[in-house]
Amino acid sequence: PGGEGGGLTASALSMERIQSLTDLADLEAAYSRLCEEEKVVQEELDTLLEQQSTVENKMVALHRMGPNLQLIEGDAQQLAGMITFTCNLAENVSSKVRQLDLAKNRLYQAIQRADDILDLKFCMDGVQTALRNEDYEQAAAHIHRYLSLDKSVIELSRQGKEGGIIDANLKLLQEAEQRLKTIVTEKFDTAMKQGDLPQVERFFKIFPLLGLHEEGLSKFSEYLCKQVANKAEENLQLVMGTDMSDRRAAVIFADTLTLLFEGIARIVETHQPIVETYYGPGRLYTLIKHLQVECDRQVEKVVDKFIKERDYHRQFQQVQNSMMRSSSAEKIEPRELDPILTEVTLMNARSELYLRFIKRRIISDFEVGDSMASEEVKQEHQKYLDKLLNNCLLSRTMQELIGYYITMEEYFMRETVNKAVAMDSYEKGQLTSSMVDDVFYIVKKCIGRALSSSSIDCLCAMINHSTTELESDFREVLYNKLKQGFPATTFQDFQRGVTSAVNIMHSSLQQGKFDTKGIESTDEAKQSFLVTLNNVEVCSENIMTLKKTLESDCSKLLSQGFGGEQAQAKIDSCLSDMAAVSNKFRDLLQEGLNELNSTAIKPQVKPWINLFLSVSHNIEEEEFSDYEANDPWVQQFIVNLEQQMTEFKAGLSPVIYDTLTGLMTSLIAIELEKVLLKSTFSRLGGLQFDKELRSLIAYLTTVTTWTIRDKFARLSQMATILNLERVTEILDYWGPNSGPLTWRLTPAEVRQVLALRIDFRSEDIKRLRL
Repeated sequence: PGGEGGGLTASALSMERIQSLTDLADLEAAYSRLCEEEKVVQEELDTLLEQQSTVENKMVALHRMGPNLQLIEGDAQQLAGMITFTCNLAENVSSKVRQLDLAKNRLYQAIQRADDILDLKFCMDGVQTALRNEDYEQAAAHIHRYLSLDKSVIELSRQGKEGGIIDANLKLLQEAEQRLKTIVTEKFDTAMKQGDLPQVERFFKIFPLLGLHEEGLSKFSEYLCKQVANKAEENLQLVMGTDMSDRRAAVIFADTLTLLFEGIARIVETHQPIVETYYGPGRLYTLIKHLQVECDRQVEKVVDKFIKERDYHRQFQQVQNSMMRSSSAEKIEPRELDPILTEVTLMNARSELYLRFIKRRIISDFEVGDSMASEEVKQEHQKYLDKLLNNCLLSRTMQELIGYYITMEEYFMRETVNKAVAMDSYEKGQLTSSMVDDVFYIVKKCIGRALSSSSIDCLCAMINHSTTELESDFREVLYNKLKQGFPATTFQDFQRGVTSAVNIMHSSLQQGKFDTKGIESTDEAKQSFLVTLNNVEVCSENIMTLKKTLESDCSKLLSQGFGGEQAQAKIDSCLSDMAAVSNKFRDLLQEGLNELNSTAIKPQVKPWINLFLSVSHNIEEEEFSDYEANDPWVQQFIVNLEQQMTEFKAGLSPVIYDTLTGLMTSLIAIELEKVLLKSTFSRLGGLQFDKELRSLIAYLTTVTTWTIRDKFARLSQMATILNLERVTEILDYWGPNSGPLTWRLTPAEVRQVLALRIDFRSEDIKRLRL
């Protein structure tokens, strides 16, 4: 019944389906299903009835909004009408503006055309008048104005009513242009032949107005090149007539090149403003390019004269032959090369300075001209500059001269160093011999001369040659001297007995004379060994000082703009090699000190320490008191050490002496530990050893700056162990009870030292848990 009248939820059973049912079970099932559907529909009705008030309120609100919506619709239609009107108005206005703009452009074109026609007429009249009055600047200005006119406008004017007049004017102007070009060229040539600089400059300024920039620069450069050539020839004649006693005679060719470069630099400085003003930026390169050709020509003449007069190639050949042959026959005297090497470096320095000046001027000129240019144009200009500087004959000639110079300087250095070594002498009271100062004076002189050339490659080559000379040849000399070893000392002679000394005296007396040569030669050998050690140490220091000086000098050179992109890397590489050589001299010094330690110190110190074994440390109160009054060992040991080290203190530098004392201290600590472990101690004997050790440490602390206590740490700990009252007392100092003390002894070594005490039982020692 709910399915028929509800209308909210359609029943799944139609009326036809229900009427067709005949079975009771089917009827009951259908009824049950319809009852459930009725419940659902009832719930939906209840929900809708609950929402009735809300729906009614919304309906009321909608009714109220009706009039407002009608007003909004009206406003929207009115706004749409206004927008349409505005759009149409804007379209009309823009159309009018476009028309006005077109009219304005046409007006401007008409004015321009009128101006150009007037200018054409004015130029034609003006150029004719100027030419008649020989006012070439004014004539050129009219031609320049004509050349600046818009050709398309002139062409349009020719198509108008006045086309015939304009054609006639154009023809007259073209004829005037050609005539003026001819006149200016002829006048310039005449002024150039007469050497009339004001007239030359006058017509030089006219060329760019006629569009003849390249021709003007070329002709002006030709004039300037003649001036350069004449002056250079005059200077070269003066060189040939120079008296050899003249103060500047040794560097006269370098001075001649300097005058040439200064002359060209003056020309560039004087005429750069004219070129920039009348020809525009970026044109200075053309002028300098022409001048550089003349510069190369004159440099070639000067260098050829230099090679001929100084016999440069023959001397180089002689040097090369001398370096290839080890024989001294026909060797060139290094002193003869000194002035020529100085002059070559000066010539190169002047060339580098000149090229740097040229580079700076061209770069600044290009920068002004290329301020708005593309990157490709800038790169192209940079290539032009690099080509000019690197490929000019001046650069190539100087590179060739410097190539020869490097070989000759290397020879000069090597030969002079060999002489310094051969003439080595030692003055009493001096720590080093003469050759160290001499060799480093020579090395500094050669590197300094290469530095003065302002060529980074030349400097690096000489630093490398100097490094090789010091590392191979000079270090080998010092190594061979140290290799001879340190002869036996007088103390060793005493220990072996005085037999040899008696024999020498006996044989000498038999011959009726006393020969001290053997003794003197031994002393000389000792002195030579000690001096060589000092020499090695000073060499190492000198190399590092030279490296620091060069770092500073090279930094100044690079800051001035000399050298390319890789210059700093090249110099750093060379100087790092120099530092490595200094370290090799330090290694050689260490080898020499080890030799001295093992030859002169160890053979004496070891027997003195072994005397410790002859002094009993298994003592009672009476002996302890006696030892206190008459020290049995340590004081004599200290005296012996003092006497032995006095000889070395006088003959060695403070740094080397201190290092040697450090080696001796290490030796004493090791040897004393060995004899200690061979001794036996009572309680008082341990106390006696502690006193002896303290005295020894106190003395050694006064003779060296090295940390002594660290070297004697093991012995000090052994002394502590030997001073214990009972075995178990070690536990108060061991392990967690050690406090700040770091034990240098292993548990096994502690037991070994405890066993040296005769009053400690081995069972107690073994029982310790360390």
